[in-house]
Amino acid sequence: MANKGLWMIIFALVVTNCLSLGFLYKEKGNQVEMPASVETASTIAAEVVATVGDENITQQEWLHELEQLYGKETLKEIINRKVIYQLADKYNVSISDEVIDQEMTMIRAMYNSMDHEQLMDETEWRTQLEYTLLLEEILTKDVTITEDLIQDFYEENQTLYEIPDSYHLSHIIVETKEEANEVIKELENGSDFSVLAMERSIDEFSSNQGGDLGFITKESGYLPNEYVDALSSLKENQWYQPIKVNEGYAILYLHETVVGKNYSFEEVKDHIRRQLALGQMEGKVTAEQFWDEIEVNWFYESK
Repeated sequence: MANKGLWMIIFALVVTNCLSLGFLYKEKGNQVEMPASVETASTIAAEVVATVGDENITQQEWLHELEQLYGKETLKEIINRKVIYQLADKYNVSISDEVIDQEMTMIRAMYNSMDHEQLMDETEWRTQLEYTLLLEEILTKDVTITEDLIQDFYEENQTLYEIPDSYHLSHIIVETKEEANEVIKELENGSDFSVLAMERSIDEFSSNQGGDLGFITKESGYLPNEYVDALSSLKENQWYQPIKVNEGYAILYLHETVVGKNYSFEEVKDHIRRQLALGQMEGKVTAEQFWDEIEVNWFYESK
């Protein structure tokens, strides 16, 4: 997943900074003693991470390349997050768990088919949403939107806030009933559903995601009628007997059901205010416009 890749890059950059510190030294008596970090740096520099024919690629080369490719943007993202959280403390801005829950429910309803956000670990997703909502609140804190305008938007777009039940589904599709029964036997013997989906499913759109379809509603139009009919029989964290579909036979797995909700004006008026306020702002709106206020200095400033 993208977030895991990002943390891998961040780790690499931290190690790269350690390498830079390795060139420092201190005097002890009449002798020059190199700190322990130099030994660590030397070990890392010599560490071979790959071989191509008779040529080695060292960890130092690898980390340097990562820093060149992703270092600036990754550091910028870390700075932006710290800037926004410091400003949130300064202006006493916070986001409640209830607001994050509401945003998650609405996002699931709007982006319900194979969306990468749906496949993100929930803790990571909540953290990302908190940061995004804090950024929006701080960006729009001085923008005035009248309650009448918010009310008009709500009444004209009320269907956006009538959220149906959604189902986090995975499936495995195979060509024959015999293959489907084999899959069921493997599941009963403890095989992992996502692994089997990658190995056996003929659905090219979901197999590489372990069969994951994301959160889908009955009304979305993405579900075959056979799946909709089966939903009433599905229980969370269980698979369902093979279903005959156009492509062959499908085995469904229900991860989670999110009960829908019709949001009142009071419940969503802050959400609408933020969106209308952001719509009035010209140009790209990012955390970088607050760097001077927080007095940010960074490695790339002199480059």
